[in-house]
Amino acid sequence: MMEERANLVHMMKLSIKVLLQSALSLGRSLDADHAPLQQFFVVMEHCLKHGLKVKKSFIGQNKSFFGPLELVEKLCPEATDIATSVRNLPELKTAAGRGRAWLYLALMQKKLADYLKVLIDSKHLLSEFYEPDALMMEEEGMVIVGLLVGLNVLDANLCLKGEDLDSQVGVIDFSLYLKDVQDLDGGKEHERITDVLDQKNYVEELNRHLSCTVGDLQTKIDGLEKTNSKLQEELSAATDRICSLQEEQQQLREQNELIRQRSEKSVEITKQDTKVELETYKQTRQGLDEMYSDVWKQLKEERRVRAELEKELELQVGMKTEMEIAMKLLEKDTHEKQDTLVALRQQLEEVKAINLQMFHKVQNAESSLQQKSEAITSFEEKTNQVMSSMKQMEESSSLEKELKSEKEQRQALQQELQHEKDTSSLLRAELQQVEGLEKELRELQDEKAELQKVCDEQEQALQEMGLHLSQSKLKMEDIKEVNKALKGHTWLKDDEATHCKQCEKEFSISRRKHHCRNCGHIFCNTCSSNELALPSYPRPVRVCDGCHTLLLQRCSSTGS
Repeated sequence: MMEERANLVHMMKLSIKVLLQSALSLGRSLDADHAPLQQFFVVMEHCLKHGLKVKKSFIGQNKSFFGPLELVEKLCPEATDIATSVRNLPELKTAAGRGRAWLYLALMQKKLADYLKVLIDSKHLLSEFYEPDALMMEEEGMVIVGLLVGLNVLDANLCLKGEDLDSQVGVIDFSLYLKDVQDLDGGKEHERITDVLDQKNYVEELNRHLSCTVGDLQTKIDGLEKTNSKLQEELSAATDRICSLQEEQQQLREQNELIRQRSEKSVEITKQDTKVELETYKQTRQGLDEMYSDVWKQLKEERRVRAELEKELELQVGMKTEMEIAMKLLEKDTHEKQDTLVALRQQLEEVKAINLQMFHKVQNAESSLQQKSEAITSFEEKTNQVMSSMKQMEESSSLEKELKSEKEQRQALQQELQHEKDTSSLLRAELQQVEGLEKELRELQDEKAELQKVCDEQEQALQEMGLHLSQSKLKMEDIKEVNKALKGHTWLKDDEATHCKQCEKEFSISRRKHHCRNCGHIFCNTCSSNELALPSYPRPVRVCDGCHTLLLQRCSSTGS
């Protein structure tokens, strides 16, 4: 097995050497009819078949090198195009033909060395297809990958249509390499050694560039992962803020329900009080109607006033129901806060106007009570006169009966006065309740104003968070450009700076961080509002005030 591996490596060296020499003579462009290229694919097929395990199936034994080549599609996503195009070729019917087509396409894409390197690095997967002493499992496989890197210089134009890849015979033609030995004996050995050294230097330079690009890509990936972690943290903070806002909204809804229940209770209490007052008032009015017609008229007027008061109470109940409807609208239309607040203000103004009307009507009722008290005093004067007449007319019994009746009437009038005083006290209590309702309305207005302020602040905070997220995306693009531009300057991270370097003001949501594209330090917007065209940027970019003045001085000195 060791001798076979050594022989295959030597044959690969000879085939690549002859292929490169013929390509230099043809201008580095080859086609499928080129004999050294065909011999290269034959040698490559022998290398891939070395130590390949035999798989048994129902049809028979299968030993094809296309099985390990299919692993490249899983290990390297860039090779999916080659695998799909090979499977879609209708002319290919065997696994060997598909493997040869795969090698043709990989060479045309100049990715043959890269794909085989990825395949050799994953030896735990190759152990399913190769023996432990196979060429692809030992160090000779990496040697062949290094030799294949030199073929990236060639441009191959290969057409797979019409090619009979299934029935090709993989036999190595040694005549090409024997001619090459004769040429070496002819005196061109020195030139060929120099060509080989040049090729080796080219391969080493190419490997160095590839390692540099891999390092740069790794640093970029690390930076992107950090920025992604920051964005995830900001998103989690935003979700926490939204949850807190939802909890506050739920608390506000509970408070609104409590206020609505209190208003319902107060309305029921006022209704019961009015019913009791009406019953007592009717009872008193029945006794008074039987006594005097004048008093009957006054009682009619009082009934009319009472009806007006009942209407006013019904208006108050209607206003209470309107307040409940307004509170329900507030719960449903949280997103339309401004419109509902305007409607509530209008309703509160109407309630104020109704309360003023109630106050004026209560004053009118008090004036009517004063008139009644004056009438009662006049009745008392009349009773005094009757008493004087009774003193004068003590002798007659008829006068005594009249005096008794007058006394009874006086007592009845005193009872009426007492009832009227009670009604006046009840009206005053109702006035106090109205004043309490006005105070509750004022408190509701204050709570609504505070809620509106909190909602406005929350909306501003959400808008600022959206701006911050969009600005963080812009920062990612800026960082990509800055990684290309900044070579000699140190690019300061966002976490390392909490204050502006020039004005030393602390950064916040409104005062964002900006990098100077010349020195790499972090400034605020006012201290880095200038833009200049730098050698590393094709268009004008952000520069701090200090760098702006320095660059302008340099430009003026160089221009002078």
